[in-house]
Amino acid sequence: MRMAYAASGGVARGDQAAGADGVKDNLDPIWLAGDPPWLELFGKWLHEAVDARIPEPNAMVLGTVDDAGHPSTRTVLCKGVDADGVSFFTSYESDKGRHLDLVPYAAVTFPWIAMERQVHFRGSVTKVPAEQTADYWTKRPRGSQLSAFASEQSAPIESRKALEDKAAAVETRFGAEQPVPVPPHWGGYVIAPVEVEFWQGRANRLHNRVRCTLVGGRWNVTRLQP
Repeated sequence: MRMAYAASGGVARGDQAAGADGVKDNLDPIWLAGDPPWLELFGKWLHEAVDARIPEPNAMVLGTVDDAGHPSTRTVLCKGVDADGVSFFTSYESDKGRHLDLVPYAAVTFPWIAMERQVHFRGSVTKVPAEQTADYWTKRPRGSQLSAFASEQSAPIESRKALEDKAAAVETRFGAEQPVPVPPHWGGYVIAPVEVEFWQGRANRLHNRVRCTLVGGRWNVTRLQP
């Protein structure tokens, strides 16, 4: 379905092109500084998404490819961002886990659409150390631990009842007090970006795009046309 456009008096210029993010200043390459140059601005935008009460502000769309080279996307939750990259946790035997075993490269997008902002990451993917997975696992709610232990992620199951019975059996197994261990095929990944792009919506679709690209160990920052 295509939405109708509001009437426009022409291409807005300068500060008049401010978008729904409420910032009149246009995204500029000079906003990206430091090592790596994308980290500080990403943290600022993420915190502003939290403050704006964007639903699931750490949700990101993860893209992988299968053994035929066909792309697949799904939404996962980012559980850490630092100079090394973006991390998330899942079953290593899930569809995305199998894809990443075959092609250890991925792309993620943070779609803060209500603020007319997006950030895209692309880069190689590796598993995080087991101790990092174990540390994160202890921070998960017990119900989430039980569900992750019960589910053979991405495998078929005959009914919702069968799934709930599996979860109930795991809950009975560990009781109310016994710690739930990390499932043997569950853990974290980190995407080490070689490209990070910031997108800021502006009037008349004359959007701002700034891309950081890692080349020969150095980051290049470039404005792109929309």
